[in-house]
Amino acid sequence: MREDATVTTSDIARLVRVSRAAVSNWRRRHPGFPQPIGGTPASPVFSLAEVEAWLREQGKLVETPPEERAWQLLRAAGDEREVGEALRQVGACQRTGIRLGGLSDRAAAKRLGVDQRSLPLLRAVDELSGAWGPARAFEFLVERYLEVRLPRMALTSPQLAGLIAELVDPDVRSVLDPACGTGELLSALPAPSGDAERRLVGQERDEVLASLAGTRLALRGTPADVRVGDSLRQDAFAGLTVDAVVCDPPFNERSWGHEDLTADPRWEYGLPPRMEPELAWAQHALAHLVPGGLAVLLMPPAVAGRRSGRRMRTQLLRRGALRAVVALPDGPHLWLLRRPAGDRPAGLLVVDGADDAEIVRIWRDLHAGRDVDSPGTSRVVPIIDLLDEEVDLTPARHLTAGTGDRTAERFVQTRDRLTALLGQMSELVSELGPAPRDREPAVTSVAELARIGALTVHRAPARRDAAETGEGRPVLTAEDVIHDREPRGRAPARAEEDWLVTRTGDIAVAVASRRFAARVVEREGLLLGPQLSLVRVDPDQLDPYFLAGVLRSTANVRSSALSSTGSRVDVHRARVPRLPLDQQRRYGEAFRRMDRVASAARDGIALSEEMGRLLADGVAAGELDIADE
Repeated sequence: MREDATVTTSDIARLVRVSRAAVSNWRRRHPGFPQPIGGTPASPVFSLAEVEAWLREQGKLVETPPEERAWQLLRAAGDEREVGEALRQVGACQRTGIRLGGLSDRAAAKRLGVDQRSLPLLRAVDELSGAWGPARAFEFLVERYLEVRLPRMALTSPQLAGLIAELVDPDVRSVLDPACGTGELLSALPAPSGDAERRLVGQERDEVLASLAGTRLALRGTPADVRVGDSLRQDAFAGLTVDAVVCDPPFNERSWGHEDLTADPRWEYGLPPRMEPELAWAQHALAHLVPGGLAVLLMPPAVAGRRSGRRMRTQLLRRGALRAVVALPDGPHLWLLRRPAGDRPAGLLVVDGADDAEIVRIWRDLHAGRDVDSPGTSRVVPIIDLLDEEVDLTPARHLTAGTGDRTAERFVQTRDRLTALLGQMSELVSELGPAPRDREPAVTSVAELARIGALTVHRAPARRDAAETGEGRPVLTAEDVIHDREPRGRAPARAEEDWLVTRTGDIAVAVASRRFAARVVEREGLLLGPQLSLVRVDPDQLDPYFLAGVLRSTANVRSSALSSTGSRVDVHRARVPRLPLDQQRRYGEAFRRMDRVASAARDGIALSEEMGRLLADGVAAGELDIADE
């Protein structure tokens, strides 16, 4: 390990929680700022000890945050490879559960089986673990390490990992990820219900990443058997079958072992073409499934239509292995495959233009035998219609084909819906006019209203264990309030008692773009998510819709701001006009009507976009005609 830890400009900014631009200004304006000891002119590296000394002299640093101290000591291990090895050692020590407080360096090194030169880093991580917990502390260091490696590797995003995990039956007993990276997909799987146990297995050819995946999962309480090696060339789990396979395989790798694996028993649907490694991964996944088991794989869009893979796509369809192809908004496809178990589907589900929640709903509806046909979004295409010369499985191709006969009908229906919606909006607009100039109502504050018992204000606990997937009670988040949408988050059932539960008529308050976003909760029993305040009114003294509307005013953010940017506000400081309850209710009704106008406007935008698409489709197909003037 190097004698002196080093820091970049970004690291210095993190130490004192300022922007990189501020650090650059210090370098220009202060001759005494430490000189770089390495790096490049565009990306200099400084001595951590020198930087800390200068920051303390300037009164800009009282104490280095423990997470930054741990990270800088980890970075001091050397180059990227050496940092990865040091992080592996940190993970191995974390998994022992040994705490270093009170142990001498010699005793600590002996118990952990490490060199004493590693102890400064291990003690810094031990201190951070004491404050944050081992799992969160290790996760922080992994995230920082991956920031260094990201330019040379691609990680599965948390959102995509959550979607893939949601498509898997929550009660599966065994799951394999044959290209697991640092364990993103296995980590995203929701816990099985009840006391059921689940076996997680993974393989990763990068030794450091495999070690990190194993440690991350173990510290989260979901240990996995993660082995090192290339799954296609050296299958560490040959002969193992599982209930589900999840995988984000490496794309566009031409040296995947085609010449060495020509007689491999996994190629049940034919030898994958040399230029189609993704189809090799698909067959590898199927080979590891029990009959009826599900595989969810991320695929490049080209795999659905490349001519070289036509024969294998044909076999996957004919034998009932490929069940769905889903085009994701950001480009890639999801392939959902089942190992045949006697049943053969009548068609292939294709989906395009759906959000994550809709994708999950469509897949579950298909599994339950419900109708999943939705014009322009999803459709079950008969297998016989796919087995042409190209066997192109691109969803968009099959969602537009065969729908021309309904385009004109759907255009008229959409036009009528939009016309009716515009009429409703006109009727909803309240007849309000200017108030008399000499009328200046008395005002009070939310704090004063709380003091006299007209309302109470509650702050949601800071939590991070809600997700947009999984089971449990719905969680109302700040994003839900800001965008006026239904709750998407879920909280684990085992932790529901720790949350603040809403009642009908409560007001959920968030901060968005220097204003209050306040929404009256009309649904009993939601859990209040982080970064939200809840105002609970006495309905005999206050109308909740009136109060929610007043809170949104520009003046209230100005009077309630706790910072110059307006990013932090205190709802207690908001001002409220003193009005009789009957007058509050009239204003409250006006606010409710305006909320409905805003909601109708959003629906109108969606309908307008749909009309534009149907107009283009109808004209292109000759299904729409322009009426004579």
